[in-house]
Amino acid sequence: MSAHGGSQEPIGQPTPGEAGARTAEVEPYDAVELITRKRFGEALDGSEISWLVEAFTRGAVAPEQMSALLMAVVIQGMGREEIRDLTAAMIASGERLDFTGLGRPAIDKHSTGGVGDKITLPLVPLLAALGVAVPQLSGRGLGHTGGTLDKLESIPGWRASLGADEMERILRDAGGVICAAGAGLAPADRAMYALRDVTGTVASVPLIASSIMSKKIAEGAGGLVLDVKFGSGAFLPEVADARELAETMVRLGEDSGLRTVALLSDMDAPLGRAVGNANEVREAVEVLAGGGPADVVELTLALAREMLALAGRSDVDPAPALADGRAMDAWRRLIAAQGGDPDASLPVARDAEIVRAGAAGIVRRVDARAVGVGAWRLGAGRAGPGDPVDHAAGVEVLVRPGDRVRAGDPLFEVRCDSAGRMARGLAALENAVELGAEPPEPRPLVAGRIAAG
Repeated sequence: MSAHGGSQEPIGQPTPGEAGARTAEVEPYDAVELITRKRFGEALDGSEISWLVEAFTRGAVAPEQMSALLMAVVIQGMGREEIRDLTAAMIASGERLDFTGLGRPAIDKHSTGGVGDKITLPLVPLLAALGVAVPQLSGRGLGHTGGTLDKLESIPGWRASLGADEMERILRDAGGVICAAGAGLAPADRAMYALRDVTGTVASVPLIASSIMSKKIAEGAGGLVLDVKFGSGAFLPEVADARELAETMVRLGEDSGLRTVALLSDMDAPLGRAVGNANEVREAVEVLAGGGPADVVELTLALAREMLALAGRSDVDPAPALADGRAMDAWRRLIAAQGGDPDASLPVARDAEIVRAGAAGIVRRVDARAVGVGAWRLGAGRAGPGDPVDHAAGVEVLVRPGDRVRAGDPLFEVRCDSAGRMARGLAALENAVELGAEPPEPRPLVAGRIAAG
């Protein structure tokens, strides 16, 4: 693996004799003019977008100006070329990685996030066991959705921060790595996301797509599989919006030469039974041992097949590797390679409460967002970047849509060691299960597939 810097050449910098007040005069564009044009729905060209991003990273475009531009994008949207140019500008703000020297295909996966989404945990060792390298750069949770790094940090000793050389060594030795993205990868996106997070400009297809794809393209894998979620527990609840996002990201991959496929998956109900950091690691280990909830296994295998196809190994069935112990062996290597103890006990909260059904009926719906908010209030998530998480806190979902329950039957097991947090978490779960007289219509877990062409 190698890394090289992107173009960070300042545009319009003064010569030594033109310092001071003349600096603003040599900028090729005026930020206010570009913001105003975007506010009225005009398309910006590649050089204008490139300048905006580059000038923002060096302070010539102020944070409040970039915030105004981001809000204009939320309101007016962006065309395909604008999104492509914004993505390219964010990539150019930092380094690009290269995995062509690994001696095996490197295929990445990204999920847009959801409640109980622990798929990365069994998926990476499964692919590693089948000869495909997975350089998985993951993130932390915010709000009602969990973060892969927070989950893995419930394993004693496990480290999320790796240097480029260590990441390459682990990829060669263990076949996969799950770690935090380095500060040099698309730094403009990191700075822009910090603004989006506090200005109500997160939920925008052009901004989500360019944010995700700038890092994934810069990462340097040979292919990318996207898990784009919809439903109450997703950032984009409507399937039409999720499809638009998936199509946009697949086009960005195509435009950059990164082979990209997207699956649309249902996040209206929590994925699996376990929600919360250590809880989800335990469930992932169940899957690696050949068991686990059917929906977690189904989505893991669906994504694995897509990744194998991009690696030129579509003839390989990934299912046997979960049953025969190969994936579990790879998991143990991956965890140990990053300092973790795969045999260590995971934290368990001392206090537990059971949420029970108030009436009899058939479970028509388990609201993923309500469950995610409940786990977040228990301490499993964070309200802002840098907040600590309680790795032991979480929710066990004891019913699925279609189950018949009687009054008093358990619906959730809730764990937390703070009485105040426990009360707030239980309140979030009061109406998380909808009961009725008839079972719900079956919903496919994977609702669609989007590829280039």
